[in-house]
Amino acid sequence: MTTSRIRRAAVAVAAAAVLPFALTACSDSGKNEAAGSGAQASSAPAQGNTSSAPADSDMTSDGPFGPACAGVPKEGAGSFDGMAKDPVATAASNNPALSTLVTAVKKAGLVDTLNNAQNITVFAPTNEAFAKIPKADLDKVLADKATLTKILTYHVVGQKLTPKQLENGTFETLEKSTLTTKGSGEEYTVNDSSKVVCGNVPTANATVYIVDTVLMPK
Repeated sequence: MTTSRIRRAAVAVAAAAVLPFALTACSDSGKNEAAGSGAQASSAPAQGNTSSAPADSDMTSDGPFGPACAGVPKEGAGSFDGMAKDPVATAASNNPALSTLVTAVKKAGLVDTLNNAQNITVFAPTNEAFAKIPKADLDKVLADKATLTKILTYHVVGQKLTPKQLENGTFETLEKSTLTTKGSGEEYTVNDSSKVVCGNVPTANATVYIVDTVLMPK
């Protein structure tokens, strides 16, 4: 065999030996690319979950908040779930902390008015809030239907208010005058004096903010 033929044979053998490795390398590269694209694809849902996390936390912050919420029953008609199914006056009647308010609403003949209203906000004073009023004065108000109606309707705004809206707001009440709200996070005041102690409580037709002081119209 001539030298040139030997060289060509050697080249052919070398090429034959290299070819499988080249094919393997291409195959591995393809797998790596596929694995990379698969990893990117699998990371996409994770990114989606990450972006949805704030929405979940937003939903949580939209629920009831405040120190007095701890006293709300966990089950039954007086629980948050139970109140969400009833109109606001009925829901309030199932909360022992609002019994004085419920008595006042009944004396003023406002039960049907509140239960039939749609998309309202009620600032509901606790029993302790009414207790701040001297008994003689409270008894006098409870016996005067016109005055009582004026005071109670001052606690009602004709729209559902979110905590965000309470940060710095002025709202017309059903009594036809205005009240103001300030605050952030889970701390809000109404008319600079009455604190929200359990806020953003849903009922079938209203949002309730339970407050620690009775609001008085000007």
